[in-house]
Amino acid sequence: MNKLTEFFALDPEQPAAWRGLHALNFDNSYAQLPQHFYSRQSPTPLPAPYLVSFNAHAAALIDLDPASSAHPEFVEYFTGNRLLPGAQPLSMLYAGHQFGYYVPQLGDGRAILLGEVRNRNGELWDVQLKGAGLTPYSRQGDGRAVLRSTIREYLCCEAMHGLNIPTTRALCITGSDEEVYRERIETAAVLTRLSPSHVRFGSFEVFFYRKQHEHIATLADYVIARHFPHWQGKAERYLLLLEQAVQNTAKLMAQWQAVGFSHGVMNTDNMSILGITLDYGPFGFMEAYDPNYICNHSDPNGRYAFDQQPDVGLWNLACLARALSPLIPEQDAEAVLAQYARTFNSCYMQAMGEKLGLRAATQADVPLIGAWLQLLRANRLDYTNTFRALGQFDSTPSALNAVLRDQMRDRAAFDVWAADYRARLQQEGSTDAERKQRMDRANPKYILRNYLAQLAIERAEREREFSEIDTLLVLLRQPYAEQPGMQRYAELPPGWASSLEVSCSS
Repeated sequence: MNKLTEFFALDPEQPAAWRGLHALNFDNSYAQLPQHFYSRQSPTPLPAPYLVSFNAHAAALIDLDPASSAHPEFVEYFTGNRLLPGAQPLSMLYAGHQFGYYVPQLGDGRAILLGEVRNRNGELWDVQLKGAGLTPYSRQGDGRAVLRSTIREYLCCEAMHGLNIPTTRALCITGSDEEVYRERIETAAVLTRLSPSHVRFGSFEVFFYRKQHEHIATLADYVIARHFPHWQGKAERYLLLLEQAVQNTAKLMAQWQAVGFSHGVMNTDNMSILGITLDYGPFGFMEAYDPNYICNHSDPNGRYAFDQQPDVGLWNLACLARALSPLIPEQDAEAVLAQYARTFNSCYMQAMGEKLGLRAATQADVPLIGAWLQLLRANRLDYTNTFRALGQFDSTPSALNAVLRDQMRDRAAFDVWAADYRARLQQEGSTDAERKQRMDRANPKYILRNYLAQLAIERAEREREFSEIDTLLVLLRQPYAEQPGMQRYAELPPGWASSLEVSCSS
């Protein structure tokens, strides 16, 4: 076995109890790659750091004892002021297409990969500090993150996980009074995030455009050894890697669209080779339904508008396929890319059917789904709340369903749709109660609305009061459940929320 294969073949440890800070058994397989792939980089210490929030559910992924968060050294380690035993900090090199234009060198401009931890199940989790200071790839940046943006990413990682959407996870936020300038003076913070991998489409692109094709193969073999070891030695392993990326990305896009999530910056350097949601910046969960929704104030032309995300996913995969072209015949790559639309459509149809309470939606249901979305659009109805309310639909012939009907400007149009929906539900053969149970498992009651994150941010910035962050963390772990006392978090946003803007600095 070569060195990397041997590393990944290690038997997982079976700890009898939680691990403390000094027993995490850090290693860094990425550091075993040639140094073309990264730069060794220690974090820049932050003065007087403090703990903002700790996520015990994420800590369980690396078997970290939750009691460790109260240890005096915890904040020092997860701010980067001290290094955990075995950590080998580095910043990863990559390039990428940003808003459609190739940028030849990007890399971790403010993130430092400490290494990975193998948990008791044998899973490997990258541990990365985001906002840990300058790196060789910082360009004109300061290498820092601000409290505002770390709170947003911290909460959204867990919100997406609660929605059963593949995502990076967030272990903790540490803060400092060190000043950082964005559009205004803010305070610095570090987000510790966990991921099965931080390899991106752009990690391959940088070596394709540099014509360093041997490095493309090395990186592809690394990803395969770590995540798909059963492909090792197969002649078609690189094609299988592309096919997996296509399938995972298509499924991810379908999940984003079904739940109303808009990423905001779908550059190829923000696309995970594993098809997980990566790099939260100016994201947004759509409120009033608008397929042209643009969550990113820095995207005035709407390249990454909500309804563009599926097409952008395919465009980005085409960039990945081009980067892998030295390893994969063009005809084979084109055949794999052609699978994207079929997978996306299938997954999206299934998800939307479940949201309407249908056990198995078919192409025949497309007009029904489309007409429902058109009602939402024409009446500017809240995407999340209205789908949730649809679970209360009374399918008896005489029912008016006034709660829904009264929200419609054109009630006659609703009546036509309701008649079609009622007829379709009769084919299902379920009782209304059974259907509602299914729909409540497919339609969340709670999402991370921008104004909820903003309220938590303002309390944290003004008062150094972090309880609202922890409240949202608990709430968003179970977005489909009725949570007593939490109804206010499901209400429509207040008027001032429409003035909130998020941009690439968010």
